[in-house]
Amino acid sequence: MTDEQKRWIDNATYDRLLGHWRNAPIGDPMFQGDTGDYYRNVMNKKRAAMTAEDLAAASKRIGWRESS
Repeated sequence: MTDEQKRWIDNATYDRLLGHWRNAPIGDPMFQGDTGDYYRNVMNKKRAAMTAEDLAAASKRIGWRESS
């Protein structure tokens, strides 16, 4: 994991992490190896700090991009 990747993950909001998680292309390096493990851990910690209502609202804000 690069310093830049770690900094981006650390500073991203839950919405931003979720949006990238949902819409990244297959094979995105952000989800590979140590970087992927770190991303998942940070996202889980941020999710754990939110209420069910906040999580649902974040999901609605992000939406889902249709694949073609």
